Amino acid sequence: MPFSDYKTALVTGASSGIGAAVVERLCKEGLQVHALARSAGKLAELAARTGCIPHAIDVSDLEGVTRLAQEIPFDVLVNNAGVDRPGSILKADAEGIDLLVDVNLRAVLHLCRLVVPGMAARDRGHVINISSIAGAYNFGGNSTYHATKAAVSMLSRQLRIDVFGKRVRVTEICPGRVATDIFAHVHGNPEEMHKRFIEGFELPRAEDIADAIAFAIAAPVAVNVGHMEITPTLQVPGGLSTARPEAPQA
Repeated sequence: MPFSDYKTALVTGASSGIGAAVVERLCKEGLQVHALARSAGKLAELAARTGCIPHAIDVSDLEGVTRLAQEIPFDVLVNNAGVDRPGSILKADAEGIDLLVDVNLRAVLHLCRLVVPGMAARDRGHVINISSIAGAYNFGGNSTYHATKAAVSMLSRQLRIDVFGKRVRVTEICPGRVATDIFAHVHGNPEEMHKRFIEGFELPRAEDIADAIAFAIAAPVAVNVGHMEITPTLQVPGGLSTARPEAPQA
């Protein structure tokens, strides 16, 4: 259903970047948008600017998100919150693995569990899962991140089977590199990370991802935009590497 048939939306990871851009766009479309993130200060600024309803809740706080989902029947759910810890599984630690699984996957599963049955009962709704090209392509490091995003990708397909016969649509958005501050959050040193990952590149902006989401939501009810991969024109995922074996040690 187009925007006129939806009333409420929940956006996670809403305090900055793609999440904040999505909140702003959905508010402009006339939805009552509930913005969820950990940063109360940034949410307050977002609320003052857009009119959204802020919820300073960690997405992994199951009690908090359960209470919110039980209070409000959401027509649109945007699972955007995500974290990363760089490094291969050879250098991973238990804390990092648990954090990524909790935020990137477990929270998405629980929110779908809490929100989607109501959508199915009302015969309307739209789930937007923001995964990553890391869910489909392999590149150096970030093994846990790849694993969680691949799981969200499969969940997005499975949800369509779960709600088969109902007017509940599911869209997976797979961004490549986007001009946001996520790299500073992951690697630290915002100035250095901006020079390394943003400066000099032609990149999609957070608003471009929000526009893509709005396009999927605005499509007629008979149309489900199931998967969108959004990368810079000058970015190509994938590759092939071949190594010679190491010489036997004496």
